[in-house]
Amino acid sequence: MTTIRFIMLGGFLGAGKTTALGRLAQHFMSQGQRVGIVTNDQADDLVDTHTLREQGFSVEEVAGACFCCKFTDLIDKVGALENVQRPDVILAEPVGSCTDLVATVVQPLKDLYGARFSVAPYPVLFKPSHGLKILRNETGRGFSPKAAYIFRKQLEEADAILLNRIDELAAAQIDEIAGLVNQQYPGVPVLRVSAKTGHGFDAVHELLNQQGAFGRKILDIDYDTYAEGEAELGWLNSSVRVTAAQPFALDSFLMDVLSDLQQSLQGAGAEVAHLKAIGLWEGFFGVANLVSSDGEATLSLPSRCQVKETDLIVNARVAMDPAILRQHVEQTVRAICTKYGATAADAKTQSFRPGRPTPTHRYATAT
Repeated sequence: MTTIRFIMLGGFLGAGKTTALGRLAQHFMSQGQRVGIVTNDQADDLVDTHTLREQGFSVEEVAGACFCCKFTDLIDKVGALENVQRPDVILAEPVGSCTDLVATVVQPLKDLYGARFSVAPYPVLFKPSHGLKILRNETGRGFSPKAAYIFRKQLEEADAILLNRIDELAAAQIDEIAGLVNQQYPGVPVLRVSAKTGHGFDAVHELLNQQGAFGRKILDIDYDTYAEGEAELGWLNSSVRVTAAQPFALDSFLMDVLSDLQQSLQGAGAEVAHLKAIGLWEGFFGVANLVSSDGEATLSLPSRCQVKETDLIVNARVAMDPAILRQHVEQTVRAICTKYGATAADAKTQSFRPGRPTPTHRYATAT
């Protein structure tokens, strides 16, 4: 029986996992392989899922908790992809605030489903905007020590660390980050990549094709600190139908939403882990991102279209009370709609703090 290659790509919120998964999916499909993708979020209506589906990929979503706490759902979603077409490769994107995935996902897959899956090495994308500050132990680095604890633990369990977004960094910054990673996580391969441009992805493909004793780093982890670090983040997924009498530029609308929301959150002193917005209408879509409070919003996937209507979905992960986060998002969306002569209706919003992780399985030793 032929096994399915299972590839899980970790990394903190805003590290670039969705862009990287899309690039990997295109690579495997160009080789004639069938690819299925499983996304993951603490709530449904995930921008990542919509983004990947709009690009033509077969995608299922595990919502309500991380893969570790929804392990059975993960297996079921893979089964749903198998029912449509038997995939040769499954690409899985865990929640960006989760860690301990080797003990709770990789090891159970190997032990319980070894005849069904061939599990690839587990790489973790490094997010420079917050990661450099955390590895430098800077004060005022945006997140509390408990949230930074999650970031560090993600790197600790990686089979390889993918230093992403090098297209956005100066050479000296890249060298500094690589040096800090090598110093603090000795022996872990560091690949310098750009999910946006594809730079360095030949080495990623080579890594993911390797066989051997990978996915064996069981963490010594304090679940109280882990849970408290996750709970510091306000989580919001919101969708709304936007309608205007005259056509408007969808890309400019998305960028204005994120830029104004960034200013609003900065005024509240709240650190952004990740903001995403997607606008959808009749086959057109655009996506905008912001990955830190002091960064700039970017149009990661432009629609280049004028619309009178769009389904706007906003995902926000911000270090603040989720009820207050909801107020900021709703006020910003209303203000931008007014600016474009549009109205918003049929709003659906979920805002909360992630609950304590309770894994379905947790292996104390590697099999």
